[in-house]
Amino acid sequence: MTDSPPPPPAEDLDLRLVRCFTVVAELRHFGRAAAVLHLTQSSLSRQIRRLEEQVGARLLDRTPQGSRLTEAGEVFLPLATAVLRSSTQAVVRARAAARPSRVTIGYTANLIVTPAVSELRRRHPDAEVRTQHLSWREPRAALLEHRVDAVVTRLPFATDDLHVTVLYDEPRALLIPRDHRLAGKESVTLDDIADEPMPRAADPAWNAFWRIDPRPDGSAAPDGPLIDAVEDKIELIAAGQGVAIIPGSAGVSGFHFRPDLTTVPLEGVEPSHVVLATRAGDRSRLVAAFAKYAESHLTALGAPRSSAGPPEARCQRAVSQWAHAGDRGADGGR
Repeated sequence: MTDSPPPPPAEDLDLRLVRCFTVVAELRHFGRAAAVLHLTQSSLSRQIRRLEEQVGARLLDRTPQGSRLTEAGEVFLPLATAVLRSSTQAVVRARAAARPSRVTIGYTANLIVTPAVSELRRRHPDAEVRTQHLSWREPRAALLEHRVDAVVTRLPFATDDLHVTVLYDEPRALLIPRDHRLAGKESVTLDDIADEPMPRAADPAWNAFWRIDPRPDGSAAPDGPLIDAVEDKIELIAAGQGVAIIPGSAGVSGFHFRPDLTTVPLEGVEPSHVVLATRAGDRSRLVAAFAKYAESHLTALGAPRSSAGPPEARCQRAVSQWAHAGDRGADGGR
């Protein structure tokens, strides 16, 4: 008895065909997928057949309701999606390497990067220096996806695969409606807001730091509505649906245009840490130059640094502390 011949080697996949497949798989309908891809249905069907020939397996079945993945298609879809994502990242990184005289600096709400960016432009006049505002959830993804090359933002966020340097500390403050019982006080403590509901996010590390949850005595911070954006938080506070802990600088610069809101210094809590984050191992001369100018120009914008060791050591302690706090928050499902 002779062994059957091995199957022929798979052809190199055509990424255009893979893209067509993922769109059909997502929409589960050839007609809608053809419209998205700007193809006729017959052309799209031919593309899918060509891909199935390359793969050596049927990936999609047509049904009266649209289309469905075969068992082979179910296996192929996540791998196809990963291939497309990797190819996109390869192009982005290659283009970035081909343009070493371009750098994009990210920053999040109520943080100033102008002095360092201006110095970078002055010292490197031939470089294209861009700035990009990011939401509080974006810094890590924006760096790893090469949308930005450096970010000035606030901890906490996941820092693996990143290089993070503390620039300065900010005191924290309480954001409340102007007619709140605590409005006008010189300062408040956690005891003053023990029963006040606070908006929460889906990120356990964010909740641990910005809600101080759990509190130092181990009690849980009272739950307020779940939020997705800073603007939602502001509206909730203005409507009297809770209070929020914010960076002290945001109280000075971020909410002065809201006559219905005010801030009060919050005492007895750790300050917020403003940091510069870059990709670990990034050797760009422009990123290195911006890091130098950020440390020399931006540190003066914040409160005096704590005396608890050098910035790197304090940053490592803070990240470790918030990681453990985030684990506790995740366990509690808050």
